[in-house]
Amino acid sequence: MNIQSAINRAVFAPRDERMLVAVEVKRRKRKRVPFLPTGGKGEYMTYICLSVTNKRPAQLLITKVKQFGGSAPFTRRSQWAVEQLRQVNGINPNKDCPEFDLVFDNAFDQWVASSAPEKCIFIQIMYHACQTYWEGKEGVPGSPSVDQQKGQRAQGGQGSPGAQGGQGSPGAQVGQIGGPVAQARRKSTVGLRPHHTEFVNCQSKLTGDACKMNLVLYRCKVFFNRMKKVMVSNQSRSQAGGPRAGPSGQRPPGGSMGSVVQRASQALQERGERLGRAEDKTVDLMHKAQQFADTAHKLALKYSN
Repeated sequence: MNIQSAINRAVFAPRDERMLVAVEVKRRKRKRVPFLPTGGKGEYMTYICLSVTNKRPAQLLITKVKQFGGSAPFTRRSQWAVEQLRQVNGINPNKDCPEFDLVFDNAFDQWVASSAPEKCIFIQIMYHACQTYWEGKEGVPGSPSVDQQKGQRAQGGQGSPGAQGGQGSPGAQVGQIGGPVAQARRKSTVGLRPHHTEFVNCQSKLTGDACKMNLVLYRCKVFFNRMKKVMVSNQSRSQAGGPRAGPSGQRPPGGSMGSVVQRASQALQERGERLGRAEDKTVDLMHKAQQFADTAHKLALKYSN
């Protein structure tokens, strides 16, 4: 079971929520509280998670989850609704980078993801989840847009009898009185309309037409990066082991341990080279997919005109 499944099972499933994506992060600038002792609970890992409630109407939530000491349990630290998320800053719109900022109504966090592809996956899924959420909000009864349309229809129904009956008729007085009241209601309703989350300095490929292809490519890059880390750690442990002395203080005959380590390191090196070639092919495929998306977009614009 991977880390995202573990977080979903431990934190979100008991609260009747479903996690969409999670990214491991660290602060670019650590917050220092002078009156608290240093050290605390020791090392911990932080995850920024995006989840949605199973109950209707669905709510989109951003949650900060921590794992102290590398232990299995996860702790939910902070949670915000998407209405509180003012801005998502991708930092660099020209290339992949692990840094990003989240600006809430009452908080401003500067994060560094564990890798640039994981950050791109997180922002891409968050962008499309926000778009789907706000589009769903537009058509929900009781939302500001629906109430505004009802107010306009009500105003039109009250004003028509007055126009037919003349200036002195009761219908005209109702229309004159109801007009400013309806306008004031519409103004107050529009003023209470929640803002949409703003995405700035984000690459266009994260929000463009080729988003699904980019998501697959980023997932492949994340997988290759994890495989590289595992192989590098295994290689470092095997090299750190080295040949050990036997019970009588003598080295094992024939250098068997050294040959095993040498063969293992050689196999790891070959695998690393193959993964490097696969990553180069993945990057090449990503560029070709981007060119294909640009060409398809130009053709669509050409034939639409």
